[in-house]
Amino acid sequence: MFGGRPEVLLLAARGGQIRLVTSPQILAELAFILKDKFGWADEDILEAILAVGHHADLVKPRQKITVLDDDPDNRILECAVEGKADYIVSGDRHLLDLKNYAGIRILRASEAVSKLK
Repeated sequence: MFGGRPEVLLLAARGGQIRLVTSPQILAELAFILKDKFGWADEDILEAILAVGHHADLVKPRQKITVLDDDPDNRILECAVEGKADYIVSGDRHLLDLKNYAGIRILRASEAVSKLK
């Protein structure tokens, strides 16, 4: 559905090779981006959200983090901390510039796929 390296990672989560963690806030942001930025149809958005949600551990972050200026990026950090993630995989430059947060490495999808091999 997503193609490229993100799809490789989603398939790895589906196959149990990696653990995917998300939150309601991240799923809502994903839906917004797919609609607003990419013009996806509502049915396709729902399918994408269900696909991610089905193969992910859903966490509800209790800690509020305000490290970055872009608030949705802070939601990613909150989810990773709450979900005890080893890595954050992102193409977002604000997150990538951090390189690490609370002992959680921040990688590009290409780096994460390389770690699978």
